[in-house]
This record gives sequence, structure tokens and C-alpha cells, in this order.
Amino acid sequence: AATGRMKDQRRAVKAIKAHLEGAELTVPEISAATGLPASEVLYYVATLKKYGEILEGPKDGGYYRYRLGPAPAPIAEADPAE
Repeated sequence: AATGRMKDQRRAVKAIKAHLEGAELTVPEISAATGLPASEVLYYVATLKKYGEILEGPKDGGYYRYRLGPAPAPIAEADPAE
């Protein structure tokens, strides 16, 4: 059951990020584009914002617009020669 939830979460995050490529969208717009419930989109957007993967833009009416943040830095691998 947990593996299925993780797959659903990865799929949702991937869909949200795909719709934010080159666009600034509000939570309701992301919800409409992905087919995910707005409450679920808000949860993922808040989490992605917390980790710097998406950025909060200007307010549009009652909602903020969100866009993709800078690409995360690659994880440095330990040099086996050291």
C-alpha cells in the first residue's frame, strides 16, 4: 500500500512540475490542468515550496502564482580515491 502511495505522489509531483514549466499558475489552475483535487495540489505546492523546488510569485486575486525554482544542485559523490 505504501509503495502505491509513493508512486501516486511521484506522479502528482511530476505532473505539477510539468505544468509549471515555462508558466506561472495558481493552485486552482494547477488543479484543473492536472485533474488533482485542489487540496492535494496545495499540499504538494507547499512541500515543493518548502524545499525550494517551486517559487511563489505575485498574488493574482486571492491566489499566489507559482513557478519552477532553480534546478536542485546535484548531490556530490564521494571520491573513492580519497
